[in-house]
Amino acid sequence: MILTVFRSRLRSDNRERYDELAPRMSELARSMPGYRSHKAFVAEDGERVTIVEFDDEASQRAWSHQAEHVAAKQQGRESFYAEYRLQICNVVRESSFP
Repeated sequence: MILTVFRSRLRSDNRERYDELAPRMSELARSMPGYRSHKAFVAEDGERVTIVEFDDEASQRAWSHQAEHVAAKQQGRESFYAEYRLQICNVVRESSFP
């Protein structure tokens, strides 16, 4: 499994447009082959963290290169994000309970 960890802080302007675009990106991610799940969290200090799971690196790469997602990423850099950090990680070990 491949994890994408996306940490970001939003700019104060264009928040309305971001809030319109985010659900579409979630919907699009769910439609990608190899998609497993994603969740987003917001910390008290305003940092946002989104964790996305894909079956494998090829599936994650396909999501990264999907045309609508590419355009949204560009718009994010230009209009939405004050800063962000992206990490693509291989899951080495996993356990769960129950």
